[in-house]
Amino acid sequence: MKYCEAKQGRTFIIRLEDGDILHEAIEAFAKEHSVTSAAVIAVGGADMNSRLIVGPERGRAEKIIPMTHVLENVSEVTGTGTIFPDADGNPVLHMHMAFGREDKTVTGCVRAGVKTWHVLEVVLIELIGSSAVRRPDAATGFKLLQP
Repeated sequence: MKYCEAKQGRTFIIRLEDGDILHEAIEAFAKEHSVTSAAVIAVGGADMNSRLIVGPERGRAEKIIPMTHVLENVSEVTGTGTIFPDADGNPVLHMHMAFGREDKTVTGCVRAGVKTWHVLEVVLIELIGSSAVRRPDAATGFKLLQP
């Protein structure tokens, strides 16, 4: 386990609008408001044809190949995530969401392109005084959090 400490900064209440791509909109907002680290909570709707990452094809394969899922219809969503800067200082959102419609639910990472259906409400809680950063990991190819 690795860790660092942070303090709570500003809290933003954000409403994404129809067609906004979740990770792109939140990262742009964070950059515009000089937020480099944050905790993020979201609730609302995702449009059909939204794309999410639902795991690796094989769990312990030498090369990690992500599986992508495309939503066939509009879904209710809830999710949590974090924002931390990459090696260049850009805020990067890492968020997982549960997508539900009728009696079916799928959970995944939003980086593939989750599109807002009418409204997605986001609470972004800035974290200040943190040294955490996302750095490339040679073994996985991920940008892993380094507290």
